[in-house]
Amino acid sequence: MSRRYYDFHVHSCLSPCGDADNTPNNLAGMAFLNGVRIMALTDHNSSRNCPAFFVAARRYGVVPIAGMELTTSEDIHAVCLFETLEEALLFNDEVDSRRIRIRNREDIFGEQLILDDMDNVIGREEDLLINATTISLDEAPLIAAKYRGICYPAHIDRPANGAIEILGDFPHYAGFHLAELHDRENKDEYVRKYGLEGIRLLFSSDAHYLNQLRDGDENDWIEIDDDPFNEELIRKRLFDDLRSH
Repeated sequence: MSRRYYDFHVHSCLSPCGDADNTPNNLAGMAFLNGVRIMALTDHNSSRNCPAFFVAARRYGVVPIAGMELTTSEDIHAVCLFETLEEALLFNDEVDSRRIRIRNREDIFGEQLILDDMDNVIGREEDLLINATTISLDEAPLIAAKYRGICYPAHIDRPANGAIEILGDFPHYAGFHLAELHDRENKDEYVRKYGLEGIRLLFSSDAHYLNQLRDGDENDWIEIDDDPFNEELIRKRLFDDLRSH
């Protein structure tokens, strides 16, 4: 068994609020330098930079996870993670069909760049990615599960797009067994105040800039059997662990 530090919530330059330096290669390289050995790319309402991130992460020995930060119809953010890149891209296609199309204003929101594995620009997302979709919070985990995905509320301790701030309480009705906290020091207060004793709390950076990525010892970690080393096997064991709580 090995202790592997993870970051399950990271944005690339595809997110309009993500810095241009947050390329797939830079993210993978910084993960390696910071001691993070499992990283998920979770751009707003899109997984289209995940293919390049997978190639880049493998160069550094970082296990890549394909994901997305979904914006629900309630304007709540939810992290969605998938066992395979292919399933993430199928989920991406379904989310695409449920997006509310508003033309991106690059002068206001910034560029939304799609890159290849050498960080060359191969496309731009023309419609704004940060606005709400027509997918409700309780519907989101059901759609993710169609593609063997895991979905849980993001940064529930933040006022912007946090489930508790918007709903007034944790959405126990939706059956979530995972949730993300941004600040570790909020754990005891939130567990007590919102009845989260049965919820497994995960801690990730939600990095939009490279300097927001945390060192490994500032992130959470998971004990995982990674011998012999096999990327797909590690991901399977990771998802089995996340589902087992």
